[in-house]
Amino acid sequence: MKMKFQRDDFAKMKLFLKDVVNPTPLQYSRTFEEMAGCRVHLKPECLQKNGSFKIRGAYSALSSLSKEARDRGIITSSGGNWAQGVAYGCQQLGIKALIVMPEYVSRSKLEATRSYGAETLLYGSSSLDIVQKVRGLSAQRDLTWIHAFQEPMVPTFRPTLLGYGSIGLEILEDLPEIDAIVAPVGGGALISGIALAVRQIKPGIRIFGAQPEGAAAMYASLKSGKVEELSDVKTIADGLALKRPGEITFQLVRDNVDEVVLVTEDEIKSAMLLLLERAKLLVEPSGAVPLAALVNGKVPGLTGDSCVAVVLSGGNVDLPVLKKLLP
Repeated sequence: MKMKFQRDDFAKMKLFLKDVVNPTPLQYSRTFEEMAGCRVHLKPECLQKNGSFKIRGAYSALSSLSKEARDRGIITSSGGNWAQGVAYGCQQLGIKALIVMPEYVSRSKLEATRSYGAETLLYGSSSLDIVQKVRGLSAQRDLTWIHAFQEPMVPTFRPTLLGYGSIGLEILEDLPEIDAIVAPVGGGALISGIALAVRQIKPGIRIFGAQPEGAAAMYASLKSGKVEELSDVKTIADGLALKRPGEITFQLVRDNVDEVVLVTEDEIKSAMLLLLERAKLLVEPSGAVPLAALVNGKVPGLTGDSCVAVVLSGGNVDLPVLKKLLP
């Protein structure tokens, strides 16, 4: 599927979201510069409304729906951050929401989603099984189906990408000399939106993705040249724990991202602690993955003069997970 974007499309969405999202200006870190061997600037989406970048894509997607689609109510699936972003957006826009969440979802994420007024349903543990459940409920209850990184029933994926692209524009606005951006990769929508937006303005910028070794579906797909489905995923970075990337996001990452690299579970845990101790930022495992890649020398081609922005995508970490990491 080919999607065309004009340069003004991303700028218009950034302006549209100005009064919706929290400002998250870049934070320079001398500590991480010394560890990574390049100039490091943190993009703290962990301080974003709902604690994650997902509000940008969710609100953009919901706002793009027709009145008829909104009036029917929406249905989506998520284990956490997308659920909260959609629930909050629906609350603000007056849309009824049903969100299907896996049975293993954390109590804190479930309660946060419900606190915005969304109806929730716990079902299964496999993302593929959950999608099938959503498909059936969408037809049964005549609900508008939206998805975090695919376009199953309604054309919300394009505005979702525009919303995520606003992160890239903010990075360039804060620091035009940025040479590279490192972002986490799960389904691939976040890094796709950022890459599409910034390369319209600065074509030579390098974009790198980072994934956990135990959930490397996009990495495997890029290596084989086609979408691959993993038999199993196992990682502390639950926001990136997907068995299969989307067809569209695979193509976008293949065409617009320089490289996707992998990090270990221990590297993720260490990055979380570093961010807490040195930057005073509470970042969830998924959000710490890009820094883990950078400080462990996984991102190629950087020098002491390279100016790098690291997208800390979220800060919704459960206390039990945090307790396991603390020494």
